[in-house]
Amino acid sequence: MIRFVKGTLVFAGEGEVIVENNGIGLGISVPMSVAGQLPSIGEEVMLYTYMNVREDAMQLFGFLTPEDLKMYKLLITVNGIGPKAGLGIMGAMSSYDIRYAIMAGDAKAIARAPGIGPKTAGKVILELKDKMEWEDMLPEGEAGHVPEGNGAGSVPPAEVVQDAVEALTVLGYPKMEAVKAVRAVEFAEDMTVEELLKQSLKKM
Repeated sequence: MIRFVKGTLVFAGEGEVIVENNGIGLGISVPMSVAGQLPSIGEEVMLYTYMNVREDAMQLFGFLTPEDLKMYKLLITVNGIGPKAGLGIMGAMSSYDIRYAIMAGDAKAIARAPGIGPKTAGKVILELKDKMEWEDMLPEGEAGHVPEGNGAGSVPPAEVVQDAVEALTVLGYPKMEAVKAVRAVEFAEDMTVEELLKQSLKKM
């Protein structure tokens, strides 16, 4: 199993890159969204990879972060989502937005990905919702990421965040927007649900 590829970027096209490593050019399929984040041709690049082995081919799929690879591997466990369909979803949405959509039951957002219809989007939510953790929705849910406008300090317990999101949905706000508002708050470790809710309402 090839976990990652590190080498010189020698080609970058629509949905595919070629990385040279020790004189071997490896063709790697990547999400369309990756194109604008790659280094210049001739520079070093590192991609976290998933290898798909078929009877007639071996394919490498690459991602810029371990978190994106993790989300991709979850997507392709869904019945009806193959490696290419999973890549299409990853190209249309960020890992964060996919998590939001799954937690919020927003099938329409997922169905905007190429080749993904409403029925398949519904399967994604049904089969992955129980695999999404509230901790993943926090600023520290992905290494090195702190959302814009958020402080870099400690975050409250996951149950406080969950209670605040649920309170916002009771007030009539869409769950996806409620999660985004909570994430935008400057957290304090000892923040109560009431304090978090009050600050979140200012972000709505």
